[in-house]
Amino acid sequence: MSEHFFPVIDIEYIDPYPWTVIPPRDGAVGPFEEWDDIQAWCREEAEDLWLDRELDPGPNGIDFVADTLAQCAEAFSPPGTDHWLFLHRDHPTDLPLPVFAAIGPSSGPREETLRTLTMADDPQAVEPPVVKRFRAKRLGEGLTSFRYANQDVVPHLLACARYAWRVEEHGANVVMWTATEDIARIMHAAQDLEQLAHQLAVYNP
Repeated sequence: MSEHFFPVIDIEYIDPYPWTVIPPRDGAVGPFEEWDDIQAWCREEAEDLWLDRELDPGPNGIDFVADTLAQCAEAFSPPGTDHWLFLHRDHPTDLPLPVFAAIGPSSGPREETLRTLTMADDPQAVEPPVVKRFRAKRLGEGLTSFRYANQDVVPHLLACARYAWRVEEHGANVVMWTATEDIARIMHAAQDLEQLAHQLAVYNP
């Protein structure tokens, strides 16, 4: 990323109910000081999650959720990464669906770039991806795609959803994506994914 590129993803409008937001661990907005002790951060998040849902965690609920968050943080947002990570779940003990969002300087033809970012022409797709135009509330018009892709190591298909925008005002490209072998899980979260796309914004400090 260019050292002169200043816009960052703004999460001010994100609905905290279905999402646990894990900040970048590098780049313009990271690392956060709270991540100096990742275990303590995850435990505080777990406590807040149970409290916000007004549910009884029982004797082990907080530890279980804190451990799950820590494992997700290390697996999907290790030190050195500069993307945002959003973990979707309905119940605190659900296995989270990881959703990522990243920003970078715009370059190249707009349509070609958006097709690349959404993997609209992915050769690993088992059939042509479903590609649609999508107008987000704060990022404007972009593309979204949904596809089933083969994996190199295991025989299970991946269900993949991607959104991408060219934000001309800030000279930025924004991409949001997720992928999972649990097809029912991504279908169940589809409405929340779309709402997250509407809630993302760009801030230029």
